[in-house]
Amino acid sequence: MQTKRTFKYVAALSVGALALTACGGGDDNGGDTADGEMVINAHGIEPQNPLVPTNTNEVGGGHIVDAIFAGLVSYNTDGSTEMEVAESIESEDNVTWTVTLNDGWTFSDDSPVTANSFVDAWNYGADPDNAQLSAYFFNAIEGANEEGNIEDGSDTLSGLEVIDDLTFEVTLKEPAADFPDRLGYSAYFPLPEVAFEDMEAFGEQPISNGPYVLDEWNHDVDAKLSTNPDYEGNRTPENDGLTFTFYTDPDAGYTDVQSGVLDIMDQVPPSAIETFQDDENIEAHTEDGSVNATVTIPSSLDHFGEDEEGQLRRAAVSKAIDRESITSTIFDGTRTPSTDFSSPLMPDYSEDIPGADVLEFDAEEAQDLWAQAEEIAPFEGTLELSYNSDGAGNKEWVEAVTNQIRENLEIEVEPNPFATFAEFRELITNREIDTAFRTGWQPDYPSVYNYIAPVFGSGAGANDGDYSNEDFDAALVSAASADDEETRTEALTEAQAILMEDLPAIPLWNQDALAIAAQGVEGVQLNWQNQPEYHLVTK
Repeated sequence: MQTKRTFKYVAALSVGALALTACGGGDDNGGDTADGEMVINAHGIEPQNPLVPTNTNEVGGGHIVDAIFAGLVSYNTDGSTEMEVAESIESEDNVTWTVTLNDGWTFSDDSPVTANSFVDAWNYGADPDNAQLSAYFFNAIEGANEEGNIEDGSDTLSGLEVIDDLTFEVTLKEPAADFPDRLGYSAYFPLPEVAFEDMEAFGEQPISNGPYVLDEWNHDVDAKLSTNPDYEGNRTPENDGLTFTFYTDPDAGYTDVQSGVLDIMDQVPPSAIETFQDDENIEAHTEDGSVNATVTIPSSLDHFGEDEEGQLRRAAVSKAIDRESITSTIFDGTRTPSTDFSSPLMPDYSEDIPGADVLEFDAEEAQDLWAQAEEIAPFEGTLELSYNSDGAGNKEWVEAVTNQIRENLEIEVEPNPFATFAEFRELITNREIDTAFRTGWQPDYPSVYNYIAPVFGSGAGANDGDYSNEDFDAALVSAASADDEETRTEALTEAQAILMEDLPAIPLWNQDALAIAAQGVEGVQLNWQNQPEYHLVTK
């Protein structure tokens, strides 16, 4: 994504050699272990943080966290929700929800999964002293502030109450009919008691309750997962384990898929985008996708604040980008120019958002908007666009975007690359980056709300540009409390209209779901998050 998961997203050192030595077996079986077990070797990137669910909001860590944990609900391939650890999640008013757990769930250390496993984990995630990236996901619960942190003067969220070992209640601030649908996201995963003794150490070797368990995390090399023999949920593995091999060069990953060293890769590098579907050495998979790409321009940048000048300049930059040209020439049509801040695949998507024409290329209007901003205050210096160069296609599209802005606005614009995603995200998280930067979003659950609330809500964990607008926040509240889909869609459309005017991030395009697999790899299904269903992959 960023994010998972944020912009739920993904140089060249001697990565080819690294990738080869990181794979088990040392032959064409890729991740097969010595005793013949079917271990799937998958493309990955080094996680940003220790693997604590409430502090994991990017794809590198998200792949692993989603594989080793199980939540109250799980998502099917099409994004529909199914009860998993929960037996039921019920409410008469959409405010107070009673969660009843299935009996018999255990963590990988044989300790039971109880109501406290969820309530304690959520309180940990909402504790401001713990500074968790996904705290925002608790902001709907009574006792949390806008940022999702526990209100001053309290130690826990007042809206969480344990009834017994298998039952707890959640009281929300406002009605939210879709609350159960949110609960498959990693921020809501349970934690065992031992986690709270040393959370950083726990994150290096998590004890979990999902389809897989983490056996080894070899930093900057790989993560090895084996199946959990006690798992009885909805995602029963068809294989015997997963190894996520960390790459910093997507071309090296593609070469390893061609040779059978790597079994599956969840992206296609630009060098192969025009040919991969005809490559006889791989199996190509494509579907319409839900992941979007954006450019965030922090309001802290000179001349890009939350005032008239900043609005004019953001609109000018947006109008100066020819999305159709870039998606056609660089991505060979595997991207679709954005028409909103989400994806047309979402059930509450709207085609009629006021102000959405700001996403349409018009060099003449872009120049006029920039000139209006110049009358307020002259722009000096260079506009830089930062990105991680280990993500497939990032270098190519960033260079194309900066070239277009430079030519159409006649200003100095330059790419600013970082070698790894982890380094790049760390600077953003710590607010140590003083440029515009690439962002994007892989949805956590299928709704437009999930694309905009965690990313642009005041104080949200994935709000990398620190955007804040009271009218936008109010529209989010209206959307969350809507009793029917029509009312909900209207509120979300109103919220997006505000975003179109302010442009805290500039939507670029939606990415098709693309994956490649080695010959002989079967069971590849791409889900609503543009990701392979790794537990179904066999060979």
